[in-house]
Amino acid sequence: MKQIRIPSFLHDVFGEGQSIASILAILLFGGCLTTVLYLQFPELTDSLPPWRSALALLLMFDIFSGCVANFTASTNNFYAARKTNRIVFISIHFHIVLVALLLNTDIWYSIWVWAYTIAGAFIVNALLGKHSQRLIAGLLLSIGLGWVPLLPNLQPYMLITCLLFMLKVLFSFAVDHYAKESNDAGAKA
Repeated sequence: MKQIRIPSFLHDVFGEGQSIASILAILLFGGCLTTVLYLQFPELTDSLPPWRSALALLLMFDIFSGCVANFTASTNNFYAARKTNRIVFISIHFHIVLVALLLNTDIWYSIWVWAYTIAGAFIVNALLGKHSQRLIAGLLLSIGLGWVPLLPNLQPYMLITCLLFMLKVLFSFAVDHYAKESNDAGAKA
C-alpha cells in the first residue's frame, strides 16, 4: 500500500509513514469502541462534568487506537530507532489511572493494572533483540488477561479499557515486532 508522509508532530502516534488504510483502521477501531462503550454504558459519564467525560473518553480513544497503531510497522520502527523515546513512552502511560479518576470508578484496580503493565513493559523492553521477547511479553499479557477479569465488581467498560491498556503497552508497544532477533546468548537467529 502507498505510504503517506506523517507530519512530525504525529510521529509518536503513527511513525514517519503510514498507509491511509492503516490510519483509518487505527482511528475507526478507537472511535467505534469508544462510541460503543459510551452508548452501551450510559452510567459511564452520568453526573460528571462535561470536561471530565470528554477527557476520559479521549483517553479511552487513545488507549484503543494505540493498540492498533503500535502493531504497524511504521510506529514500531519509529520507536525501534529511538530507544529513549520508547522508555519515555512507557513511563508516561498513566492513562488507565487517569480514566478511572476522571470517571470516579475502579481507581485501585486501575492502579494495580497500571503497575503490572508498566513493570511488565519494562521487562519486555529490556529483552529487545532477544529471541524470548515475544514469549515473555505473551506470557505476561496472558497472566494479565487471566487475572484482571477475576477482579470483583470491576465495571465492564473499565475491564475492557484495562485489558486493552495492557495489550497496548505491554505487548503491542513494548515488543519490537519487526526487528531481527538474536537468541538469548546474543548470536543472530
